[in-house]
This record gives sequence, structure tokens and C-alpha cells, in this order.
Amino acid sequence: MTSNLPARRPFLMRLGEDGNRAFEDTALFDEVLTRRTAAFVVDAIILAVLAVVLWFSLGLIGILSLGLLLPLQAAALTLLPIAYHTLFIGERGATPGMQLMDIEARSLDGRKPDYLQAFVRLATYSVSVGITGLLVLAVVFFNDKRRALHDFLSGTVVVRSRAAESRGELPS
Repeated sequence: MTSNLPARRPFLMRLGEDGNRAFEDTALFDEVLTRRTAAFVVDAIILAVLAVVLWFSLGLIGILSLGLLLPLQAAALTLLPIAYHTLFIGERGATPGMQLMDIEARSLDGRKPDYLQAFVRLATYSVSVGITGLLVLAVVFFNDKRRALHDFLSGTVVVRSRAAESRGELPS
């Protein structure tokens, strides 16, 4: 049985056979490093507020349960940043801080990352920063697209959202 539909090709291949045409426009990377830093700070503040609220509310529940549910507090506080980054990047391509700063993560094929890729991005960030401290983030100074090590390892790139939308270069 044959189909009359055209063969599906990855997004980048439609733009150019070299596989990098979607990210050739330098406007996609204007001020990305500064915006990534600001987005990180915004997300850290949001996570801190959420963690305090979670800590107090689950602490109260733990006390009311005579300590039986106190382990829930530790588990929830551990899962909070994992869920925050994975769900926002996987669903929208950007955390609230990234959205505020007009940047988003994209897969190398131009699409928004899926949940697995978002989790891999977070895990590789956490492991690499945990091992080397913030020194690993210096990778951004040695490539023109300002990709960090966790971007390379997870197959993502961070771009300016409005620049990508206005040019119609990246699929949603």
C-alpha cells in the first residue's frame, strides 16, 4: 500500500542538506548568554519561593502526622527542581525565567525538546556542574551559538524566541 503523502523529513533537512541551516541566522543568538544568566536567576528565585512554600506546608503536614509524613517533605523538595525544569522545557521549550527573557531551548532539528530530552538536559547540567563547579559553563565562550556543555550533551541549543518566530524558521 503506497501513500500519496510526501515523505517526512527532519526539519533541518527541509531547510538545507547540511543540517545546520535552521541556526545560521545570528539574530537567533543575540544576547543569549546575558539572557540565559538572567533567566537562571529568575528561575532560581521562583524555585526558592516554591521550595519555601513546599517546605512549610509539608512540614506542617509532617508535624500533624506526628512525623510520619516528614520524609515526603525531603522527597518533594528533591523532585521540585527536576519537575520544574523537565516539565517546562518539555512542554513549552522554556522555563518561566527563559520565557521572561525571550529565549527557549530547541532540539538540533529545530523543534522544542521532548520530556526525555529536557530531563537529559537537566541531568547533564546537574552532573557536570556538580563535578566541575561552574567552570564547565565556560564552554559557552568557545562556540558561536553560546551552547553550554549540557546543550551539547543533550542535543539542544538556546535561541531568542521572537527572532525565531518572526522569521518563521523554527517549527513550534
